[in-house]
Amino acid sequence: MFSNTADGPVWRSNFNLHEWKPAISAADLIPTPCRGEPYASARQHGMHALRHFYASVLLDAGESIRAVSDHLGHAEPALTLRVYADLMPNSQDRARKAVDRLFLPGEPT
Repeated sequence: MFSNTADGPVWRSNFNLHEWKPAISAADLIPTPCRGEPYASARQHGMHALRHFYASVLLDAGESIRAVSDHLGHAEPALTLRVYADLMPNSQDRARKAVDRLFLPGEPT
């Protein structure tokens, strides 16, 4: 899908170092290191944050754990559930809305 300037694969580590970190530094989301110093190493500042965001968007849209697991390449949906359970929409609210739709047709959901 994407290639580097030498028509090879885009490696996550290179993209993270040369594209992603400078971009989020320019947006003042992380500190800019002093000249010659590396960016601070933090998982929440790396490409993993994009995966987490992607998973949260899918779950918020009502996508199933199985589908999110497949999209993220997890071997088991149980892993996805353990990692992303806190991002799932409130099940009590979904249950209430489902019952409202059943008994109150035409009510806004």
